[in-house]
Parts: sequence; C-alpha cells; structure tokens
Amino acid sequence: MKISVITVTWNNASSIVKQIESVQKGAVDLESEQIIVDNGSTDNTIEIVKKYPQVKLILNKENLGFSAANNQGYQIATGGYVLFLNPDNEVEPGSLLKLCEMMDQRRDIGLLSCKLTTQDGLFNEGAKPRRYPGLMDQLALLLKIPHLFPKVLDKYLMKDFNPEVEQEVETVRGAFMLLRKTTLDKLGWGFDPRYFIWFEDIDLCREIKKMGLKIFYTPAASCVDLVGQSFKQQNNLWKQKIFTASMLKYFQKWEPWYKWIWIAIFRPVAIFLVWLKIVLKKKEKEKIKPYL
Repeated sequence: MKISVITVTWNNASSIVKQIESVQKGAVDLESEQIIVDNGSTDNTIEIVKKYPQVKLILNKENLGFSAANNQGYQIATGGYVLFLNPDNEVEPGSLLKLCEMMDQRRDIGLLSCKLTTQDGLFNEGAKPRRYPGLMDQLALLLKIPHLFPKVLDKYLMKDFNPEVEQEVETVRGAFMLLRKTTLDKLGWGFDPRYFIWFEDIDLCREIKKMGLKIFYTPAASCVDLVGQSFKQQNNLWKQKIFTASMLKYFQKWEPWYKWIWIAIFRPVAIFLVWLKIVLKKKEKEKIKPYL
C-alpha cells in the first residue's frame, strides 16, 4: 500500500462526499486506502460514508478530539505514506501521486504540505504556513490585541509568505499533512494525544524538525481547504477554552516555565473576555428584540 489517507469527521455531511471523491481522483495510479474516523456525528455523515465501501470506517460514540481520532486511523494504516486530510478539503486530481513522488526523491523532507486554496482556486490566506508560536504573539491573542492592532501578528502569521515558491517552513496546517509512516512509527502516534484539538499540528512539525527532517511547502499541487467547518458548529466559549488549554500544553512541552507561566496566568483572562462579549451581545439583542 502506497498511501493511507486519514480523515476525522464530526457532522461533516455537507462536505464529506466531495472530499471522498476528490481523494479517489487524487490517488489515481496509486495503491491507496482511505480511513475515516467519525467522532460521534449526529447528522447523516455516517450514512453517507457507508455508501463508499472502499472507505474503512471507525465509529466513536463521542467526540474524542482531533488528535485521538487521527491516532486511531494511524494505528490501522498500512500505507508507506500517511496523509492527514480534513473532511472539508478537496485534493487536486492526480496530486497525491505527484506529492508521493516528491517525497520519494527528497529523503530530507519529513512532512510535506501543498497549496491550500479557496473554492475559487485562490490561495487561502487563512490556511498558509506559520512560524512557531512565540510568547508575545500568543499573549496578544489571549488579550485580543489584534482586534485593535491587526499588524501585531504579521510576523507570526507570515504576512511575507510567497505561496508560489517551494520552500522550507516552520509549521503547516493539520488540514493537509503528508508524512512517511516510518516517521510516525518513531513517534508512536500521529499527533501527540495530550491535545484535544489546536496546536497538535504545530507540535508535530516541531517533532519532525527535532528528528532533523524538513517541513516543506510546495505549490506543485493544490487542495481546496474550507477551513474549520466543524468549528463553526461549536460556540465561541467552548472554542476559547479548548484553544487556550492546548496553547498552555504546547508551551509547557516546548518552552521553559518562565514562558508558559504567563500563558497560565492570562488564560482565564482570555476566557473571561470571550464570556463577557457573549453576555454583552445577548443583552444587546434583548434590548433590540422589543422593537422588532
């Protein structure tokens, strides 16, 4: 088996058909398998996936998180390569063969990602590579400073990134990650299981770099990335709690205590600010409602 494509779903009925069919077209001339791990969907995602008998389906009774579910897929993967692919992505026809051949030729590449685009084929700015998270930019996120000063995150978000140039980068999105299975076998997992979601992709990039391998971006292939369709179904307070918890875990793993302690201190402030915004919005709606 040349490649195993692993996808985690959670209420992705609206996008999973196009994703599965794109994988079939993307893996033409490749011996491939697709493994879908469903994290307790309550819509008809499972019914849809079952219409594709070639897909190996793992069913979870509850949402175990992005890392844990991907690891379930990795544990039964038989491909020499593993592609972690989000359910709202659509790979370009023939692209997986092209990317596997690139990995065959470049043994220095440990993790490969491609050009992620919008449905219109434009480069997706929200899905591009980023630099490693630094203490100051993450504190800025916690305190919502970018809402007032958007450019404060320009360096972290790689505003200078040229998507038409093949290049080594620090991190890529977990939406599309191609790796050798032997690389993951050395780690013992696809993503560090301590993360429910968020920062697990950055963490994996750092683990690969630590092995002396490169994180590489190529525009030679493209993939539509709708970016976080499952996230849109969750409320902002839940997202903030999970995001900041993962941020703290990341800093505790990779940074000294005198850095992560600041994340621990300001995390409750960040959660409070989101809660406050929700409360104020609710009150505003209540004021307007009598006049509607």
